[in-house]
Amino acid sequence: MTDRSLTDGVRTVLLAGGEGRRMGPLGTGRLKPLVPYGGACRLIDFSLANARASGLGEVLLLSQYEERQLMDDLHRVWNQGPDFRVHFGPYDSAYASAGTTRLPAELPARTWPLERGTADALIRKSGYIFEGGGGRRDAEHVLVLHADHVYRFDHRPLIGAHRASGAALTVAYQRIDPRWVHLFGMVEFDPRGRLTAFVEKPEVPTSDLVFAAFCVFDAKILRRYLELLDGTDWQHDISRDVIPAMLAAGEHIRGHEVAGHWEDIGTVERYHRAHLALAASPAAGLPVGRMPWTLAPDVRRGWVAEDFGVRSSVVASDLVNDGRVEDSVLFPGVRIGAGARVRRSVVLPGARVPAGADVDGAVVLEDGRIQQVTPARALTEGVSV
Repeated sequence: MTDRSLTDGVRTVLLAGGEGRRMGPLGTGRLKPLVPYGGACRLIDFSLANARASGLGEVLLLSQYEERQLMDDLHRVWNQGPDFRVHFGPYDSAYASAGTTRLPAELPARTWPLERGTADALIRKSGYIFEGGGGRRDAEHVLVLHADHVYRFDHRPLIGAHRASGAALTVAYQRIDPRWVHLFGMVEFDPRGRLTAFVEKPEVPTSDLVFAAFCVFDAKILRRYLELLDGTDWQHDISRDVIPAMLAAGEHIRGHEVAGHWEDIGTVERYHRAHLALAASPAAGLPVGRMPWTLAPDVRRGWVAEDFGVRSSVVASDLVNDGRVEDSVLFPGVRIGAGARVRRSVVLPGARVPAGADVDGAVVLEDGRIQQVTPARALTEGVSV
């Protein structure tokens, strides 16, 4: 089977409804999917870059908060080429009519309620997920992605294994340090590779395998379970309702291991901790060179061991530095004032650190405000896998 035939009949959906409230000031005024990451991109760009690199020509966006802000941004960044685009569901015709160089003057009024969970997002826009139209055929399989995970992954082997097995669902999983399993959806498999247990954030983990938050469903089976659950006393969630219901009914569910770096950015502490790991070594985590460069793509950036006031940090080539930077990640457009010191911190695009400032264990926002992150918590909370 060719790579193209692997992705034929696959509808890719991207769940991007997060408000970012747990991110504090970092998430204030912006959606969590648009939080800058790694000196290179935004959180949502990882899933989109992975989809494009996997030969998936279109991703359906499922969002609900500040949708105009998110769609305008994604249209400008991702809908500029002929081979890949983000589809905006009920708003898509407005963006398609505007073309790639303009944004629509106004959008159709919302006619559906706010979703209460990830499964609700699938139900309310089911027509765009499961049905054809616009030159597309009905979906045979549905690839579900999230917008707040840091990883690079080729989805074609996952899709190929799912097709070959005839499974109702194939879940991506990764083996992690058992200390952190309680933060994720724990999974267990029998010797044949079939899922036997799925527990969201278990109090007492019995496995070191966790759900990597992306998966492929047989489209007809997924739709049936969504319709069965809708209107019942449920939590409107894929991990808490849909997958457990399928498992309880004895559906054929398989796993597909994710090799390499994968990380869930859930809180500002975990965000800060992930950046400290990036600054520690060019080989740690996911190197900046493997990230999608959607922020100032023409500006070079990389890890610097020691050079001109910078030690063990990820910096951009346009950095203006009249101070000292250590163990930090700096985005393009940053200016460090005379005598200022930045340690164990993340400095967002275009931020100015004033002369003489001493910033340690913090996130410096674009407008120069400092969001302090307690270093002890940043080093102990969360997980890097």
